[in-house]
Amino acid sequence: MRDGGARATLTAMKLALLSDVHANLQAFDACIADACRSGAERFVLLGDFVGYGGDPAVALERVMQLVDDGALAVRGNHDDWAVQPPARNLALGERSAAWTHAQLSSAQRDFLAALPLVRTLEDCLFVHASAHEPDRWTYVDDTSTATRSLLAAQAQHSQTRFVFGGHVHRQSLYYLGSERRLMAFAPTPGIAIPTPRHRSWLATVGSVGQPRDGRPDAMYALFDTQSARLRFQRVPYDIDAAMRAIERAGADDHAARRLALGR
Repeated sequence: MRDGGARATLTAMKLALLSDVHANLQAFDACIADACRSGAERFVLLGDFVGYGGDPAVALERVMQLVDDGALAVRGNHDDWAVQPPARNLALGERSAAWTHAQLSSAQRDFLAALPLVRTLEDCLFVHASAHEPDRWTYVDDTSTATRSLLAAQAQHSQTRFVFGGHVHRQSLYYLGSERRLMAFAPTPGIAIPTPRHRSWLATVGSVGQPRDGRPDAMYALFDTQSARLRFQRVPYDIDAAMRAIERAGADDHAARRLALGR
């Protein structure tokens, strides 16, 4: 079942939240396996499935299969660029867009083009970047941008209590405190965090395929909708194989070197 933009129904379950795969098949497979071992019952895929990495077609085929199996997915900026490469090529991601475009089938490009920018399940909203003007790809990396995203999400869907995104390639958590001011909380990977529904929460779940916090391990998050507990995960994977895939594909080798550095 491929989901459109309609509101879906949320039941008590454990959601695996993955973002920014960036065609890193080794990291993607490691995170999927870890999520399954951890009891994930449904996947939510938060965009940027391609770009940088060496296996865009195979990684996207994994995404499409997960969506066929019931996963939710939203579109990221690199997905947009893979469908229609930008005319300029100043940044690494922009330079890789034309190469990625050529690796994908027309059916895969159509799949990316059809993905919505925002999905909702009851009191959860999923977006790649910010819920405030999601097509502008704003980085949610401080309390100001997080506040703007959370308020926009609640303006769109008044029952929203949780906003989940990616894009910044880091794991972070913000919550609306008693003074109605957004507060930042530094999560510890592997430790479940209570996120009670009497507050509002915004999380960036990190990057599966290209972490940028100085650690190379892949990132994703698990959210238990029944207990309202959120756990950020770090997963080791075969970085050398991911680097070789980039080099073998003839993609930009700078993207390979940065995997080992986690930045």
